Amino acid sequence: MSRNPKHLLRIVLSCRKITAQVTNPSTDSIVAMASSSELEFMQQYRAKLNRYPRCHHYWDAHVASRIGEKLGLRLNQIGVTYVCVCVQEEICRPVFYRKMVVPLFHSVQRAGICVDGVEDIVF
Repeated sequence: MSRNPKHLLRIVLSCRKITAQVTNPSTDSIVAMASSSELEFMQQYRAKLNRYPRCHHYWDAHVASRIGEKLGLRLNQIGVTYVCVCVQEEICRPVFYRKMVVPLFHSVQRAGICVDGVEDIVF
């Protein structure tokens, strides 16, 4: 599929938070965004924060998948049907993070958004 991408899906990761944002490359403005810091995920975050022994990662593949669902719904609401992923940026991530982020991309696809470049991301 050789389309000229209008929107770019980028993932910002840390051990505490995952944020997915879709930007318009011509203006660099954020069109839609979903994050693990939203109210829905706060109870789970606090539970992991107060657990002993402490864990070092406060999100997992399930949270990433739920963020993808939320992002897909928001993209549908504003009429965006096609986004592109920077494959080079995703391949540079450690395999551990790549395995946890791929469910996010699949959730966005299940919401009806065409995500170009996901098939090129390997483990």
